[in-house]
Amino acid sequence: MEQAVFGSACAPAISILCEKAGDAAEREALLDRVMGPRRKSKSSEKLRRGRLPAEGLAFVARDLGGRMIGSVRLWNVRLGDAGANALLLGPLAVEREFAGQGVGAALMRHAIAEARRLEHQAILLVGDAGYYGRFGFTSDLTGGISMPGPYEAHRFLALELTTGAMAHASGTLCPTGRKAATRSLVA
Repeated sequence: MEQAVFGSACAPAISILCEKAGDAAEREALLDRVMGPRRKSKSSEKLRRGRLPAEGLAFVARDLGGRMIGSVRLWNVRLGDAGANALLLGPLAVEREFAGQGVGAALMRHAIAEARRLEHQAILLVGDAGYYGRFGFTSDLTGGISMPGPYEAHRFLALELTTGAMAHASGTLCPTGRKAATRSLVA
């Protein structure tokens, strides 16, 4: 699936595409440049480790020359031991030279719309409320749930795609979804 995002004097012309297997090295290099090496030690990363993104919910932004300038992925999680299924968004990354030009917002709108179209119930993330609040994310919905490992509670945000999806959520987020294939070494 592709969505063209129109450029303007303030925003570059980009395309948002479903991530492909061949995008992995380019995406990892982008994440390393934008987020640095500490990204792999975050609580959110621990939920993603060893898993594949939710089916149809990993996207890249490319400029007109085809260069990857942004990425966002959503991951399957469960809200506590007996909780409902939800999605964990992240990381959202945009090349520094394109920061503030609407690339991240376009990726967010696209990811949320696709999650809604695929009938997911809620999306969670750890991030800046000032940025993510404009998409409807709030910490008001996450009071009964927690992340595994350290995190700042005021940065733990949720968006209900279905009204009431977070009403009875409690416990610690657990990873679900497809496991990534692992390479085994033969001795």
